[in-house]
Amino acid sequence: MSEEKKDLGDKAEEAAKEFQEDVKQTFDPQNPDSGKTVAIIAHLTLIGWIIAIIMNSSNKTEIGSFYIRQILGIFLLGLVLGIIPVVNLIAWIFPFILWVISLIGAINGNQKPVFLVGEHFQNWFKSL
Repeated sequence: MSEEKKDLGDKAEEAAKEFQEDVKQTFDPQNPDSGKTVAIIAHLTLIGWIIAIIMNSSNKTEIGSFYIRQILGIFLLGLVLGIIPVVNLIAWIFPFILWVISLIGAINGNQKPVFLVGEHFQNWFKSL
């Protein structure tokens, strides 16, 4: 029975090493697409945004930081507009449109701020 546990432990260690290698290949700090990866991940819900911050903190990229700030602003805008009962429907449509535009920019590797509020997000969240 103890040999089975050792084999299982060895397999787990081997799987962990393979996973680490896969992560290194996927997110290589020297690769310019790494910032693009962070930018896209930032668009995937609040959890994706948190993961993007963690990924970007180890190797800051300009495009990664740009989209982390953009998405934070879009999330906060949606929350603030959602509080106002009269504009509740618009509160979800407008940030969703901004999110789609931002995601398309991230996929294309462009750093174009979303209209009306994108420049403000970049100024307000400079520390990210």
